[in-house]
Amino acid sequence: MYHKQFYNTYSTTLALAIVFLAGLISCTHKELIESDSIRFNQLGFYPSEEKVAVVFSDSIGKEPFSIRNLETNKIVFKGKLSEPRTSSFSDKKTTVLTFTDVTTPGKYQIEIPAIGKSHPFAIKDNLLKDIALAGLKGFYYQRASTPIEEKYAGKWNRPAGHPDDKVLIHASAVSPGRPENKIISSPKGWYDAGDYNKYVVNSGFTVGVLLALYEDFAIYTYRQNANIPESGNGTPDLLNETYWNIDWMLSMQDPYDGGVYHKLTEPQFESFIKPIDCKKPRYVITKTVTAALDFAASLAQASRIYSDYETDYPGASEKMLAASRRAFDWALKNPTALYSQEQMNEKFDPDVTTGAYGDRTADDEFFWAAVELYISTQDEKYLKVAEQYAPDKYVLPTWSRVSGLGEWTLIRYAASLDEKSEALGAKAKQLLLAYADSASQKVETSPYLAPYGRDAKDFFWGCNSDGASNQGATFIYAWMITGNKSYLTNALRNMDYVLGRNATGFCYVTGQGYKSTMNPHHRLSASDELEDPIPGLLAGGPNPGKQDRCTYPTDIPDECYLDEQASYATNEIAINWQSLFVYLSTALDAVLSNE
Repeated sequence: MYHKQFYNTYSTTLALAIVFLAGLISCTHKELIESDSIRFNQLGFYPSEEKVAVVFSDSIGKEPFSIRNLETNKIVFKGKLSEPRTSSFSDKKTTVLTFTDVTTPGKYQIEIPAIGKSHPFAIKDNLLKDIALAGLKGFYYQRASTPIEEKYAGKWNRPAGHPDDKVLIHASAVSPGRPENKIISSPKGWYDAGDYNKYVVNSGFTVGVLLALYEDFAIYTYRQNANIPESGNGTPDLLNETYWNIDWMLSMQDPYDGGVYHKLTEPQFESFIKPIDCKKPRYVITKTVTAALDFAASLAQASRIYSDYETDYPGASEKMLAASRRAFDWALKNPTALYSQEQMNEKFDPDVTTGAYGDRTADDEFFWAAVELYISTQDEKYLKVAEQYAPDKYVLPTWSRVSGLGEWTLIRYAASLDEKSEALGAKAKQLLLAYADSASQKVETSPYLAPYGRDAKDFFWGCNSDGASNQGATFIYAWMITGNKSYLTNALRNMDYVLGRNATGFCYVTGQGYKSTMNPHHRLSASDELEDPIPGLLAGGPNPGKQDRCTYPTDIPDECYLDEQASYATNEIAINWQSLFVYLSTALDAVLSNE
């Protein structure tokens, strides 16, 4: 009787202990919920590269963390968070955790007892391969004048819109043989951004960046298959897609004098309707020096590239170079023909209120065009112009500041420059490296451990491209010049920032990561009646200028972002932004992958 009572008491006590321990385990598990405050590149990490996450918290100090392999359920690394860091423009605090020593490919999770656990992430080779390809495929979705077919686009297919075979000559664009309202044909090309217009200035810049990517990483681009109608021919899909826009650009040159129309547009932006439903008349607008020079630069560059693809594009190289020369000659005769939409509207009807792409000077365009023509022709007259307009400072390349593209080309062809031009190439290297070194200072103590995003001035319209991506591309060039791995690391850090290691916790590329842009200012995505936006598109990013006058929850520069369709100041997409993102993501994977 005694033994039975003892046994029952023991059993009851043991059962209670098991329940208690189970409860503790359960409570611990519940406490470690997935936390959006643990931020990192939402795609993951390369095995041999730096691995950093940031905790966005005002209260956490130097705490322990661990890395769990989700496939084995084992803790594979333990460490401590950094001391808290404060941004230069807000009182928000971050702490950094580093686990670079974890190199085995697999699926992992960060665990911080004081915070919770992170979303799962991968460590894998070719980390950026898919997003680089998605970024390239984004241009296919922007094609005008053609159906976007289901076998290439899946659920984002659509019928053709904007055939642009009956485009009118605007009163500002009249020339001999092309009177007002004469009908011309100007099909193809890419829709520029969230709207349905086509702009030569922005197209020229975009083509220049994509062709630079090909010239720098041709072997990698041969392996890309974007599943577009031209896939499988003898030309890389990067060039197949780019040619769709080049073909349209060629139609924007006035055959009578070689000048180039500034844009093809409806007078006012269409509403958020499908391309097939757009009925407004479309015009080509006045010729400008910046359009002519961006046209000349990108086509001179294209002429030397497409000469290797005569089978798929017969005669294209010769045609491009001839058109480039004519446009450059027109620009030399019309150096002050800058675009002013306000002045144009005072003189001509109908008024035009779509994107202006105006500029205050064409000096940088003259430099870029002259460099490209010189490299393609070795004609010294172009070298003299390049020397005349050579910049004294490296400026991150954007559509309105294109001298950097000329410097990229000089750096790329440095080994083949002759005595007459090698000084330009040497200067280009010097200026770019001076910028890269300056941008690299104090990165190790920055709130998000990235060169970009440390200053309030880093945030503006299109900053994810024109601040983060182009700076990253510049670091790629600095690495190519010197072989210094720190530049490559900083390029990857900027990509990490864009893909999630930032103040908003967003991955700013549609269809990627666990928290990505869902409602871009993009007529194609808004009008297709699908919940998911067209994938692979880069959103503009935080912009304290708030030009769209939307209601923002904060004035802190790096948090001034709205994932709302109405927010064109932070959430629009654009082909120029896309090109820089595609350059950076593709270049990084080409260098860091093990293929």
